[in-house]
Amino acid sequence: MSNVGRSILCKSATLAKISGFLLVLLVFFYLGERFSDGSSQQLIFFSSHQNSVNNGVTKKSTSSISLPSNLNKTNWVWPAVQRMGLVDENGVMTEDFEVGEFDLEVVENWGRENETGCLESDTKRDKVRVRVRVSKYPMCSQSMREYIPCLDNMEAIKKLNSTQKGEQFERHCPEKEKELDCLIPAPKGYRTPIRWPKSRDEVWFSNVPHTHLSMYKGGQNWITIDKDKVIHGADKYLDQIEKMVPEIAFGRRTRVALDIGCGVASFGAYLFSRNVTTLSIAPKDVHENQIQFALERGVPAMVAAFATQRLSYPSQAFDLIHCSRCTINWTRDDGILLLEVNRMLRAGGYFAWAAQPVYKHEACLREQWKEMVNLTSRLCWTLIKEEGHIAIWQKPLNNSCYLSREEGTQPALCDADDDPDSVWYIFHLLFYFL
Repeated sequence: MSNVGRSILCKSATLAKISGFLLVLLVFFYLGERFSDGSSQQLIFFSSHQNSVNNGVTKKSTSSISLPSNLNKTNWVWPAVQRMGLVDENGVMTEDFEVGEFDLEVVENWGRENETGCLESDTKRDKVRVRVRVSKYPMCSQSMREYIPCLDNMEAIKKLNSTQKGEQFERHCPEKEKELDCLIPAPKGYRTPIRWPKSRDEVWFSNVPHTHLSMYKGGQNWITIDKDKVIHGADKYLDQIEKMVPEIAFGRRTRVALDIGCGVASFGAYLFSRNVTTLSIAPKDVHENQIQFALERGVPAMVAAFATQRLSYPSQAFDLIHCSRCTINWTRDDGILLLEVNRMLRAGGYFAWAAQPVYKHEACLREQWKEMVNLTSRLCWTLIKEEGHIAIWQKPLNNSCYLSREEGTQPALCDADDDPDSVWYIFHLLFYFL
């Protein structure tokens, strides 16, 4: 057989296979249409009419999915919102408010114990609805505008056995029956605080009317009074620290700092722009309310004192701890207060101290400096740089120095079962290491 004949036969066989396949498809399609009862929901992928006519305009039909008819008949009705509480729809404290369903006997006893006014009950449908009239708290006197219950509890402070170590600046909360029953007033002439970031550089003097604080910190060129505003600044000081120890690298290696005896909190306020979050702390002492100053500027701040108790912060929490004119005697009681700094400072972290013993040469100040250097060496801290009125130490990265100290060196290492993160009202009498 010639090559032409073979080619014709091959083509004929291929056409026959294709024709047979199409015939089978047609049969299945016909059977599906013939025996379908149309009772079940179907997905319609095409219409039997290729075109639909509407108002004389021919439109092509589009693919669609048929949905259950009951979905189109659903009407959603949102339940009414019932307001309950002390505040009305305008955000104003109300005298009458609903407290929901209560055991009437319990509520009546509560009313008698607290003597807060009248009770009315409605027992319809076996439910008790109680309306309570609550008297508004009165305003405290203006002399209490900076009152802090746990720090201004004079009755408890008078009972202290000693105040030599600053015990009066620690928390002494009043007993339950002696809690405050009035609202602390704002300072006279208080104005809406200046918004951040402008508040970093100035605050309203009437909001924190403390001339003594401005005079005390004015010597550092961090604060001045301009008419009715207080102006701040600390950039040059931060530049000096970073130049002394470039490894501090604000915002890169140093991200979390603690400022002790913060004054007007310029140190923490200006570190914000360098991507460093700083907690400013200070006692409520003769320098007046430093913390209120910090909060008015928008700086994180807490009232806290280095006295006889640990501060309420976990161990190794800070990359840098700073103390500028914080008037703390770090070497007293065998350096117990500096041990607290050591507990909170992370491994490899820095302690920056700006104080008179660093740069003045009077005999008593030189003696304080020698004691500080001796104590920090026993803590295994390294004096990195001393320049001008600032000295900077670094905490070791590991325990090798601690373990190589001579036997009997003080302060001693802490017990293995002593938790350095147990911080609330626990005497810190031990030396905490990594």
